Amino acid sequence: MPPLVGAELVQTPVQLFRYLLRCCRLLPTTAVQQHYRHAIRQSYKSHSDEDDQERIQMMIQRAIADADWILHKVRMTAYEM
Repeated sequence: MPPLVGAELVQTPVQLFRYLLRCCRLLPTTAVQQHYRHAIRQSYKSHSDEDDQERIQMMIQRAIADADWILHKVRMTAYEM
């Protein structure tokens, strides 16, 4: 299950960027949120010149899966406390 509703609607890099920034709001502390926001921005900037649609879709799927994994890990850690 994706971290936020609407993950299946993400089709463009800009939509992915906005989606991932919204996912950051679910992280527990401000420091962790800032870390991931910075990483998302850096990744977006470094891949902004990508024009292969197949590769873009692959990166979108991978980024959503990674966000899901991180948020699941955070939730599991919170339950253990």
